[in-house]
Amino acid sequence: MPKMKTHKGTAKRFKLTGSGKKIKRANAFKSHILEKKSPKRKRAFTSPSFVHKSDEKVIRKQLGIG
Repeated sequence: MPKMKTHKGTAKRFKLTGSGKKIKRANAFKSHILEKKSPKRKRAFTSPSFVHKSDEKVIRKQLGIG
């Protein structure tokens, strides 16, 4: 059976945590139309977010881990 290939679009968007138990992702809504958003809200977008448990299986498979 051939090797599993990593989905490169997924690899650019997600990173595993050090223990490998969670998948980190970037927050949405931080790229444009920032004038109306409060500084507190914009700072919150920089903190790491994690992928929801229901989506983890698919993403792990695309990363070639599952």
